[in-house]
Amino acid sequence: MSTNYFKEQFEDEEVLFMFRKHPVVMRVGLILGCFGPLIGILPAAINPALGFGWFYGGLVMGFVLGFLLFFPSWINWYYSIFIVTDMRFIQITQKGLFNKTFVDLGLNKIQSLNYEVKGLEATLLGYGTILIQTYMGDLTIHHIHHPAKIYKKLNEILIDNDVHPADAGKTTGEL
Repeated sequence: MSTNYFKEQFEDEEVLFMFRKHPVVMRVGLILGCFGPLIGILPAAINPALGFGWFYGGLVMGFVLGFLLFFPSWINWYYSIFIVTDMRFIQITQKGLFNKTFVDLGLNKIQSLNYEVKGLEATLLGYGTILIQTYMGDLTIHHIHHPAKIYKKLNEILIDNDVHPADAGKTTGEL
């Protein structure tokens, strides 16, 4: 019996590869979260006569505030995942606590794969964009960690499953 890795997985479907975006997508939440401790100690910084109790209490409350400011970004990153099975490519995107998007793309629909690493920050941190072209349109995935490795792995999966992006438009004559 096969293991189900996600709710929408078919019985005879095998998960081959899973990946997420680069953690850099959480940077806004991290920056906002860093303001929490600063805001927490603000009363003790303005009026030092309040004492160390206010300082440490404010610091603890500031860390709680920082965590609450950072938590939504982490949720969006952690629960947004890309899954490649032997039948399809799946993109699950979480936006907030109650908004999830599910994109299902059959491997045989993929015409071509491309990737791009653009700019100094992307080069230094090792993230980029993967473009999956299909008959119906393009699926662009930004901020992918090590896009060259992901691209290579996706190509290997397509070749191993007899789905060649270069041959996607050709027919074999079988019905």
